Amino acid sequence: MERIPAAQIREFSNSGVTSRQLLFPENSSSTRLTITRVTIKPGARNPPHRHPVSEQVWIALRGHGNLHLDAGRIESFVEGDVVRFEDGDLHGFENTGTTDFEYLSVTSPPVNFRAAYERNWSGKGTNDAQPNAAGDAPQAARP
Repeated sequence: MERIPAAQIREFSNSGVTSRQLLFPENSSSTRLTITRVTIKPGARNPPHRHPVSEQVWIALRGHGNLHLDAGRIESFVEGDVVRFEDGDLHGFENTGTTDFEYLSVTSPPVNFRAAYERNWSGKGTNDAQPNAAGDAPQAARP
C-alpha cells in the first residue's frame, strides 16, 4: 500500500492550466501510471502534444470545451465524457466555456510532466505545443 499525503501533491501551472500531480514519479514508486487533476481557465488551452510511449485517458469532471486532434480535427469534450489517446496521438484542449474546465488524467506508463509545464506555452514561435513525454521538441499536427 502506498499513501500520498496532500503535502506531497505538486501543482504545476502554465498559461491558465493548472495540473495537480496526484500520483507521479516524484511522489510515488508506481511504474504503471501517473494520475493528474487538471484545471483549465476559461479561454485557456492545453496545447496539442504527443506522448510517444504512453497512452492517456481523460475523464471530464466539469465544464466543456474542445479537443484539438490530428489533421486539425476538433471535437467537443464535456462533463461526463471519457477519451483515450493511444501512444503518439496528438491531443490538446481549449476551454471554450465561461467556467473552469476540470479533468482527471491517467497516463501509462507514468510520465513526469514537470518539464512540460516549465516550457513556454505562449504560442509565440513556430508551435505552441508542449513537448512530448520524453521532453523532446513540441509536436505539430500530422496532416
